[in-house]
Amino acid sequence: MSDHHTYKKIEVVGSSRDSIDDAIRNAIKQSAKSVNNLEWFEVVETRGHIVDGDIGHFQVVLKLGFKIESS
Repeated sequence: MSDHHTYKKIEVVGSSRDSIDDAIRNAIKQSAKSVNNLEWFEVVETRGHIVDGDIGHFQVVLKLGFKIESS
């Protein structure tokens, strides 16, 4: 067993019509389908799309960290 780990970060954007929380969860769930060993996330930007004076979509930019498999 190694006494250290090596990680990589990627950046993704999640969206939802319902909430920021849902946008975060959507981004993580979709990313987990193709990225192994996800271990943490960081919200680095929050924004939204306005439609007819109301919120159309919530968007979040996330940095996702995952452990390199052999580390």
